[in-house]
Amino acid sequence: MTPHDIDRAWSSPNSGHRPPGNAIDHLVLHYTGMRSEEGARDWLCDPRSQVSSHYVVFEDGRVFQLVDEHRRAWHAGRSFWRGVTDLNSRSIGIEIANPGHEFGYRPFPDRQIEAVIGLCRSIFARHFIPPHQVVAHSDIAPDRKEDPGELFPWEWCAAFGIGLWVPSAPLDHGDSLGFGDEGDKVLDLQRLLSAVGFDVPPSGIFDERTEIVVRAFQRHWRPTHIDGRADLSTLDTLERVAAAFEASRGL
Repeated sequence: MTPHDIDRAWSSPNSGHRPPGNAIDHLVLHYTGMRSEEGARDWLCDPRSQVSSHYVVFEDGRVFQLVDEHRRAWHAGRSFWRGVTDLNSRSIGIEIANPGHEFGYRPFPDRQIEAVIGLCRSIFARHFIPPHQVVAHSDIAPDRKEDPGELFPWEWCAAFGIGLWVPSAPLDHGDSLGFGDEGDKVLDLQRLLSAVGFDVPPSGIFDERTEIVVRAFQRHWRPTHIDGRADLSTLDTLERVAAAFEASRGL
């Protein structure tokens, strides 16, 4: 992906200045979640929408820049990751054209993902964004968002240095932790989720918030079965993801 591969003919007015001293050190991946990709691009450029992203990537691989990287696009909304609550000020947002769960969620074409990978690598050449700070919209806003969803090929992207991936443990339909459970095992679960970056208070009670966050974790790292219950497969995968994140933070 070179600067000449990006269409800059479209520009969104929905942006602002980044606060002084804020490094661009997060990358947030979204899907558009609209019936048409052209409609999504137009909406991101419409002042009535009050939303925007730095880039949008169409299914055929075309890339459009809507907001300059040094400006604050409005894509993350109310969010949290590793203590950061204003992700817009510290991130670059990429919208990936896909109808989403509401309008016929489908796999992302290879040419689209190849364009996303090229775009991300070009962004990394300009900004230091560590792998553990490449996140899904559903990671940072699990109570509101599902994108880019369980069909997004995180493993493929991670092979090119975009985000972190560990193979998910095989499904296990044995014992699991779920809503209403209490105790040290729930507390350990919450602490691991917090160590990865999620906003989940370590109370020792498997409450609604914990269930929402477990579902978000599964959507990203154990996408074969998303039910919000912490079964052995989820717990095993979570332990290895937390270890990978700890290693990434130590680089």
